[in-house]
Amino acid sequence: MTDLDIPFAIEKPMLGRTAGRIFWMYRYLERAENTARLLAAGHRMALTRGAEEASVEWRSVLTTLGLLSMYEDHYDDFLSAHVCDFVLRSKSNPESVLSMFERARTNARACRSSITLEVWEAVNEGWMSLRDLLARPVRDSNLNSVLAAIRRESTLARGATHGTMLRNEVYSFSRAGTFLERADNTARILDVKYYLLLPSLAHVGTALDTGQWDNVLRSLSAELAYRWLNAGRMDARSIADFLILDVRFPRSLAFCFSAMRDNLAALARLHGKEGVAHEAMRAADMRLTGKTVEDIFDQGLHEFLLEFIAANASIASAISEEYRFVA
Repeated sequence: MTDLDIPFAIEKPMLGRTAGRIFWMYRYLERAENTARLLAAGHRMALTRGAEEASVEWRSVLTTLGLLSMYEDHYDDFLSAHVCDFVLRSKSNPESVLSMFERARTNARACRSSITLEVWEAVNEGWMSLRDLLARPVRDSNLNSVLAAIRRESTLARGATHGTMLRNEVYSFSRAGTFLERADNTARILDVKYYLLLPSLAHVGTALDTGQWDNVLRSLSAELAYRWLNAGRMDARSIADFLILDVRFPRSLAFCFSAMRDNLAALARLHGKEGVAHEAMRAADMRLTGKTVEDIFDQGLHEFLLEFIAANASIASAISEEYRFVA
């Protein structure tokens, strides 16, 4: 019996405002962690490159995060110090990691009666810790420790949720938000690598290509799991197959969609009906179920990922509509 097989007690569904706060609280926590992972991978790659190649790596990080245009409004270079400061703490960036953790904390405070004390303490203490760490610009010498702290604080909040929360509506919204955000992150990292990051087809199969694919795996904490399953093999199809279709890996698109499907089903049981969110989930699921990596490459990996990202966004909008999230 899984967590979601446990029968629900009859209870009054929560207000849309509270549901929305829970959903977005966990999206922000997941997004902050994903951002830290991506910065860590970019930093590793930049350290092994010359200045021009390092600029390409940092540009790709900003592209993946959707911050390139905003960054270029403030800087005309891609220096490590500028990129990291902008992404982590800049007041000019409303999507900075510090802003994301602050929003997560604001949402947690607004719905404290719906979460456990342990979850509130994890989020609140995490925000206070990062506020202090990011009170001044981060230097290369302590960047790795700051990024590790961001990952740790997000993980502690998720662990408190898993270990103390009742498996009810709140838990289902928290998990739906987590996996929706995670799926978006995995798809964007894959898309930037395959469509934007690689300079030219002439580099396919070279040390540069292999290093970039290794960087993709590292940014998703997937390198060890992938190597266990694919000893010595480092090619686009094998990695795409693992990150898209392998249901054993908790950051793959298939795993994320499976988790979202289960939690939306739990919400439907509680509310006694399915709606637009479930329709959007089924439509997106059908485009993934039964696919092989050959099917995906025949369609075009970039085209497949753009379609996936759009479908994922449609699910998020449908969840908001169905459960009446309000600001």
